Amino acid sequence: MINTIIFDFGDVFINLNKEESINEFKKLGLDGPNEALLQLNDDFERGKITEEQFLDGFKKHLPNVSTDEIKAAWNSLIGEFPLYRLEFLQLLATKYRLFLLTNTDIIHMENFENQVGISFASDFYRCFEKVYYSHEMGMRKPDAAIFNFIIKKHDLSPKRTLFVDDKKENTDAAELLGLQVWNLQPHEDVVDLFQKKFMNATLHA
Repeated sequence: MINTIIFDFGDVFINLNKEESINEFKKLGLDGPNEALLQLNDDFERGKITEEQFLDGFKKHLPNVSTDEIKAAWNSLIGEFPLYRLEFLQLLATKYRLFLLTNTDIIHMENFENQVGISFASDFYRCFEKVYYSHEMGMRKPDAAIFNFIIKKHDLSPKRTLFVDDKKENTDAAELLGLQVWNLQPHEDVVDLFQKKFMNATLHA
């Protein structure tokens, strides 16, 4: 029987405006992500570089654009966090050990907290036994090390732990370590999915 759930954040609880973010950068003169910027993002999400170094890395590709404009385009990714998902999570927290594991950076997390307000953010964080940000851990999904760290730190049983993420590469990595997984699809809502799946006896086998 499942007794623990590890959740991703983006496109699970909070909606991500991926196309809007790309379009905002296009307005600034950037055609799209390139290898250097993808590596820059990876380093930032691992906490290997500072916010200033990250923004300076973007300015190399957008020399005539201000830091504030780059930051605004970067934050345009962060969308709505529907209240019903928080209420669902609060109910779930009374029945399961919950953890948050997200590949993210300090800019996005500060933007999220400012956007929803301190009361909403606090209520969200209180649902979890522990919140794990990749930029604080120095590693990111789908690294096996990040899953093994949480399993060992909290003495979790992989077969009794469910991992929910919208990226298949992440759920595949967790599954290889023995965790039960759900790869949330773009057309699915985490609340609807859980209501359906929790009625399935196979989940509790």
